[in-house]
Amino acid sequence: MKSLRLLFLIPALASAQESIERLDPALDAIIAPDAKIETLCKGFDWAEGPVWDQKNNRLLFSDVPRNTIYQWKEGDTEASVFMKPSGFTGVGTYGVEPGSNGLAMDEKGQLYACEHGDRRVSYLTPGGGKRTLADNYNGKRFNSPNDLAIAKNGDVYFTDPPYGLPGRENDTEFKELPFNGVFRVTPQGVVSLITRDLDRPNGVALSPDGKILYVAQSHGPLPVIMAYPLKADGSAEPGKVFFNCKELKGPGAPDGIKVDSKGNVFSTGPGGCLIFNPDGKLLGRILCGRPTANIAFGENGTRLYLTSDDRILRVSLAH
Repeated sequence: MKSLRLLFLIPALASAQESIERLDPALDAIIAPDAKIETLCKGFDWAEGPVWDQKNNRLLFSDVPRNTIYQWKEGDTEASVFMKPSGFTGVGTYGVEPGSNGLAMDEKGQLYACEHGDRRVSYLTPGGGKRTLADNYNGKRFNSPNDLAIAKNGDVYFTDPPYGLPGRENDTEFKELPFNGVFRVTPQGVVSLITRDLDRPNGVALSPDGKILYVAQSHGPLPVIMAYPLKADGSAEPGKVFFNCKELKGPGAPDGIKVDSKGNVFSTGPGGCLIFNPDGKLLGRILCGRPTANIAFGENGTRLYLTSDDRILRVSLAH
């Protein structure tokens, strides 16, 4: 592993622009009143897709422009390269965001990744190899799989916006699908469409009981978090707006989503990270002072890790 020149020597407390905004007393049961925002490391181009690797006690995360997955452990003086290339294995260049984006671990500790450049959802084998789970829908290649969530039965739900295409939203050369979809793929590789109605589907997460699929839309005119009831067969019923972020101020848009064991929804969005109760009431925000892409629970749900632009942040949780 080749370590980088980057990053902080020790975790640092929050700068003046980082704070926790408490809009409801119920937030105190989720984030303790004395919780601080730590900066663990920085110096990245665009940090994304964090996931906690419980078996190896480390955080894995993507830097999409650098086509790299990094790892960070408690006590490390810097982040180190875990995988490069992470999302584009071709020759030459492929757009400005060719690397992996969202990462996820299944219940066996197997790593899954959304790959922009190779336009697929992949997973690592126990021997360290990589296999494609899905790379097309009805024979047409995906745009650039962005984020994913894994159900208890092994089904993978993922979003497919155009951000990783060389022409991004205006790509005409590489884009094959006439829409930006949300998909489900079974462990056997069978792909089905959940919805094609969102312009910019982005973050995705499942409720603890697996009955609700949350999808963030990062489209400026309609920055919403959607909730889709799931049927027993894994397909979805029509969705409804869980929360509309249009009136919120601050850098960033709805992006990465995670749901804790009690059904509270954490979503990046304007200002940083938004925290909702299961009914969609906004309880507060972790204000990061910069666009924040994604989040992950770590250490058995006691810590929240945030990929915030060029850095990795951490907040201790109350439960």
